[in-house]
This record gives sequence, structure tokens and C-alpha cells, in this order.
Amino acid sequence: MGISRDSMHKRRHTGARRISIRSKRKFELGRQAANTKLGETKVSEVRTRGGNKKFRALKLDSGNWNWPGEATTRKARILTVVYNATSNELVRTNTLVKGAIVQIDSAPFKAWYQKYYGVHLGKAKKEEEAAATETKDSAAVRNKLNKRNKTRVIEPALAEQFNTGRLYARITSRPGQVGRCDGYILEGEELNFYIRKLNLKKKK
Repeated sequence: MGISRDSMHKRRHTGARRISIRSKRKFELGRQAANTKLGETKVSEVRTRGGNKKFRALKLDSGNWNWPGEATTRKARILTVVYNATSNELVRTNTLVKGAIVQIDSAPFKAWYQKYYGVHLGKAKKEEEAAATETKDSAAVRNKLNKRNKTRVIEPALAEQFNTGRLYARITSRPGQVGRCDGYILEGEELNFYIRKLNLKKKK
């Protein structure tokens, strides 16, 4: 039969059954879901109506992630899918869809934070600590860092995640349509909400 996106087969709002006045049309077609998985990047091109293109991501392993509180964006690896409001099956199979909650690698953001504020987030290795004490900054650089640190705020729940090396993030792009997996790091009330959800899931 093929996948169709028409509404001819649906009932009216009164509950009456519609009588189809014509057969299916090409412009009403639908396609199979991409069900993008975690893995080495694999994106296929799909020709659409009007000669336009969609990029069907079959596998992805990284994306661009925004840190709203610091107004910075970095490319980071996706480690695993942890929550999806639609279905636990999408979590079990590590399927990347819009709105899914994933864990990403914190290393790129940790490096940026160290450079921008001069503060190391999370547990530091002995070699990193030694290197940090050896570096001698100029007075101008120290003044700049001190000025930035006056307004620096990081919430405890987020700081705790830097200790584990994994950050919770939400996917905002549509991997099956644009071939990318981008999103933002969870903060504030939204982060607390999903932490509660994940804790409830663990207890079951």
C-alpha cells in the first residue's frame, strides 16, 4: 500500500466515516522512519518534491552542543541515550530523535571553561594539576580572568556532572531530516526535572 500522509482515510470530527473521493497521490507520500542509531557517521541523501534534498542520518556519533548559561557551543561525542518520553524502546536501542535526552562527553566544555575562566571543572589528573600550577600568566591575562570570575556561576547539579565526564543534553535537531544531531546542555529546572525522571526509572 505504501506510507501515506493524507487525511482522507480518517473519520470526521463528528465520528462519521469519510468516503474517499480519489486514490492516493504522490504529494501525500510518507517515508520510512530513519531510526538513527549511535555509531560511525552514515548519512544518505534523499531527493524530495521539487528537487530538494533531505539528509537521512542512519548513524551518528557526535554533534554540536550549546551551553546556554555560558553562551558557547562545542562539538562533542554522544555517549548514550538515557531518556525518551515517547518510548523506552528508543532508549534501549540508542535511537537518536528530536527531544531525546542523551549523555555527551564533557571534555570540550571542560577545556573551554579552563581557558575562559582559568578554573578546572571536575576531577583533575595529577599531570593536569601540575601543568596548571606551572603556567605563568601575564598581569593582563590575570586581570581579565579575575574580571570574568566575578560574575561566574555554575550550579551544583551541573558541576557534579563534570566529575563524571558526562553531561545531560537534549536533541533539538531532526537527525532523520537534516542529517545532524545538535542540541543543548540541560540546566536549571529542566535538568532537575530529568534527573528526577531518571531516578524514578532506576527505582522501578
